[in-house]
Amino acid sequence: MPRATLAALAGRLPFTGRDGNLSPFNPLTLKTELLSGLTVALALVPEAVAFAFVAGVHPLVGLYAAFMVGLITSVFGGRPGMISGATGALAVVMVALVAQHGVEYLFATVVLMGVFQILAGIFRLGKFMRLVPHPVMLGFVNGLAIVIFLAQLSQFKHAGADGATVWMTGSPLIMMLGLVVVTMAIIWVMPRITGAIPAPLAGIAVVAALVIGFGIDVPRVGDLASIEGGLPSFHLPMIPLTMETLEIIVPYALILAAIGLIESLLTLNLVGEITGERGGASRECMAQGAANVVTGFFGGMGGCAMIGQSMINVKSGGRTRLSGISAALFLLAFILFASSLIEQIPLAALVGVMFMVVIGTFAWQTLKIMRRIPLTDAMVIVLVTVVTVFSDLAVAVVVGVIVSALAYAWNNATRIHARAHVTPEGARVLQIEGPLFFGSTDGFAELFNPADDPQTVIVDFMNSRVVDQSALQAIEDIAAKYEAQGKTLVLRHLSHDCHRLLNRAGQLMVDSDDDPDYGIAVDYSVKTGAFGGGH
Repeated sequence: MPRATLAALAGRLPFTGRDGNLSPFNPLTLKTELLSGLTVALALVPEAVAFAFVAGVHPLVGLYAAFMVGLITSVFGGRPGMISGATGALAVVMVALVAQHGVEYLFATVVLMGVFQILAGIFRLGKFMRLVPHPVMLGFVNGLAIVIFLAQLSQFKHAGADGATVWMTGSPLIMMLGLVVVTMAIIWVMPRITGAIPAPLAGIAVVAALVIGFGIDVPRVGDLASIEGGLPSFHLPMIPLTMETLEIIVPYALILAAIGLIESLLTLNLVGEITGERGGASRECMAQGAANVVTGFFGGMGGCAMIGQSMINVKSGGRTRLSGISAALFLLAFILFASSLIEQIPLAALVGVMFMVVIGTFAWQTLKIMRRIPLTDAMVIVLVTVVTVFSDLAVAVVVGVIVSALAYAWNNATRIHARAHVTPEGARVLQIEGPLFFGSTDGFAELFNPADDPQTVIVDFMNSRVVDQSALQAIEDIAAKYEAQGKTLVLRHLSHDCHRLLNRAGQLMVDSDDDPDYGIAVDYSVKTGAFGGGH
């Protein structure tokens, strides 16, 4: 996503000190961070409750996860400003486990999931996110924006006369849509009037005041479930400690750990583009893991980074760890002390906030550049978007990376070619261009004609690279054919990285004091095994 578009998502920057860093102790920044945290906390409530229902667990299991995961990752995570909590991507995997084995197995799985994520941080596996191409990132944000939008549509349903869930019609639908539009209008207008209060918070407050003050009959947070509860307490998962138990929970734990890390690290990169920060992938892996271990022992359903709430936080001005910490603490306060008040907030206000998140998250410039970018990249964007919507984020990213890698390999496979000329001495010289790897070995072999070539053939790799074992094998096969014809094959201008590959494979090349200083190997005659002079 272009930096200008990402910056537009961020809204106005809060106070910065003389060194350019945020000052969390400045009164203006303190107010901004706390109000941003309050806004996020309000948006977390219906999401946590809804995802708990998806997973088939009590709403408090989702709320506790949002509090604990959000608090720990805000304190120790790799990117200030990120928000974590219970997510739908994890809930859709958990539901099968809960349905078959019960919630206690879920708690144990969440603990093991956290252990796997900590190990990923220790072994620095987060660095592999750099392999995610830009088209995959665009597909990711677009798909996630659509998923967030579709998730809000459930708020436009209610229980029918026969108890089944049906779409709203008539005046209830008109009233719901009207309040959503009012919320969105306030969020759009508020930054043009004042930046003293985060626009999403202002939208929620004004619409809630209208609904409560005039007694408007619309769905409210309390209609989803009661959020009243106590402090989460330590709880060892009540499961048998047997190999059979491990066989049940390990596959789920691995899948959940992978999904959680992929979503968290992609969100980390997205927030990092907005805030201008880099790194922190390994730290985020360990923070997510520690948070899930703790959550599993305190009766939570686990979680990961939430792009929607992270965008709300960043757009509201949250840039330091204080915003995430305050969001988690506000959420706990809602559970302990303010459940009756929070349950009166109309769902329309929160839907309006999330619709604005959708508008801000979707990479609209994608629609303009689709005709100007390579067809493969356009296909990857569409593919990742579709798979994100109809499957899940982890599968979408993996599919996108695989397709991008295959497209890259194919493009490079077709680049292998050679420029040929004959020396005054009668030797044929082939100047290889393009990488030599598993995908281009067939094309490489077609460049040679051992039966008709002259007595000496020189293969110049100045503009090529020997990449893998398939390439080494291709060179050895060609050499064997020339040797069978009683002819000499000479390899020239192999760079040091190629030299090391050949040396490790024990084929064709050996170390020599005659190697030049600028990174190319001396000639080596396949037939005689003799070295020529340096170049």
